[in-house]
Amino acid sequence: MTTGSGPLVDRFLGDYGHMTKLDGRQIAAEKLDGWVHLPGGLQTRIETQDFGTGLTLVNAIGEVAEQMNHHPDVTLRYPAVDIRLTSHDVGGVTSRDVRLARAISSVASALGLRLSVAGVSRLEWALDSPEQQAVRPFWAAVLGLETRFGGEYAVGDDLTDPAEQLPAVWFQQSGREEPRQRWHPDVWIDPSEVRSRIDAAVAAGGTVVSDAEAPAFWVLADPEGNRMCLCTWEDRSGPPS
Repeated sequence: MTTGSGPLVDRFLGDYGHMTKLDGRQIAAEKLDGWVHLPGGLQTRIETQDFGTGLTLVNAIGEVAEQMNHHPDVTLRYPAVDIRLTSHDVGGVTSRDVRLARAISSVASALGLRLSVAGVSRLEWALDSPEQQAVRPFWAAVLGLETRFGGEYAVGDDLTDPAEQLPAVWFQQSGREEPRQRWHPDVWIDPSEVRSRIDAAVAAGGTVVSDAEAPAFWVLADPEGNRMCLCTWEDRSGPPS
């Protein structure tokens, strides 16, 4: 990869912006087509159809990122490139990420490629427990996770993977009544994807347990009653319960 200037680089350079963390409404106001705001970052998927095109795209993005001194997390696969942007120093999205998102969108467009939020999601696990402080150290140790103090939508402190290969784990107060479900997944998606996901889940035998907190989250259950939360950034004052 080269880091010198070129037509795909010179077109998108500029100041990096301040380091204030943006909330969901501020990010939505930027109208970043093809990007979804998931906990702590912006994500997109760019279909390339072949590895060579994906590599060309990644190299072009790398040039822009080097010049802007702000770097994305990039996953190159045979049919697509997945990209996540976050400002680690503030634990969320800043104007630097917005600028880089626009630059990446322009790079992809120049290569005849399209960004999409279809199928882009982020998985977290929640443990419902009456003894959060007692069980958290065990899960941190066995999964090799670290504490993230006051995550973006967390009630308390999350456990996260420094390499971001494993889902984050957060803990939710529960009662002791039995039987009860202890673990439940939170799947974060773009608001535009919610209706199709719910329709597919219901068609597969599931039920909508509650939409009282929509559009922040919906509670769904499989045919045996195992629950999960389908989450978005919208109207969110706290994590699912």
